[in-house]
Amino acid sequence: MAFAQGSRSGLSYMVESTFGTTPATPVFLSLPINSHSLSLIKEGIESDEIRPDRQIALLRHGNRKVQGDIAVDLRADDFDDFLESAFFGQFTTAGVLKAGTTPQYFSIEDRALDIAQYRLFTGCAVNTFSMSVNPNAIVKGTFGLIGKNMAQSGTSVDATITSSSTNEPFDSFTAVLTEGGGASAIVTSLDMTIDNSLQPTFVIGSSTTPQLEYGRAKVTGSMQLYYQDATMLNKFLNETSSSLVIAVTDSTTGNTYTFTMGTVKYTGGDVPLANEQSRIITMPFHALYNASDATTIKVVKS
Repeated sequence: MAFAQGSRSGLSYMVESTFGTTPATPVFLSLPINSHSLSLIKEGIESDEIRPDRQIALLRHGNRKVQGDIAVDLRADDFDDFLESAFFGQFTTAGVLKAGTTPQYFSIEDRALDIAQYRLFTGCAVNTFSMSVNPNAIVKGTFGLIGKNMAQSGTSVDATITSSSTNEPFDSFTAVLTEGGGASAIVTSLDMTIDNSLQPTFVIGSSTTPQLEYGRAKVTGSMQLYYQDATMLNKFLNETSSSLVIAVTDSTTGNTYTFTMGTVKYTGGDVPLANEQSRIITMPFHALYNASDATTIKVVKS
């Protein structure tokens, strides 16, 4: 008896035109991933009946939702749809993506090819997107999804999956970080997260949600840098607005994605003494609406 192997697994997706509905003739795209934890979650409904034998006699399955993360090596083109879902926006013809107000949903199929089993997740949207840039490393991205439902099948919804691109992942060697309008060579790591506060809206008469509700686009992050003077700490101490721009590039074709947060405020400035080595400042930040860019955060493809 064969067991499903990760090396024989794949993930594919398509954008839905109607929330929670996969078209009758779908065209799915292969998604290059490192791992994923997509799963169907069911609430449990337990009876509150008090019995003299102290036993529980009833448990029912309740509301259903999809939840999980997709971890990737970030690269050009292949994750544009998911970035659009995270931003609630669309890339313009000039390659500019800003935070917007229009949600985008996916049907996503998890394929266990060696045992011919397929899980189809529907009504999925990006609740959170995190990006991590560290020295001597590939640029990492994580898409946290919330969705409507899942179905299991012995056949794929699309027998001919469209291949992903051959673009190489972005790396930290070619990344350029600009803080406060000037290039910085002392930053050791940068982490950034977009949180859309997506939640299902359950109603009487259905185990699945008719739609997903969402909140504001909250953009936060943290930066670590070498402690060389008071410049960065003073920005925290004096509540000085600054800016952060991180441009990541692939080394083969030169595709560049530039993430711009035009207005940021630092909310901390920890300088621990951990050992005899270089001292590091940790500075969490919040990105705020920038009037010049008309957005809290934007991405430019070039």
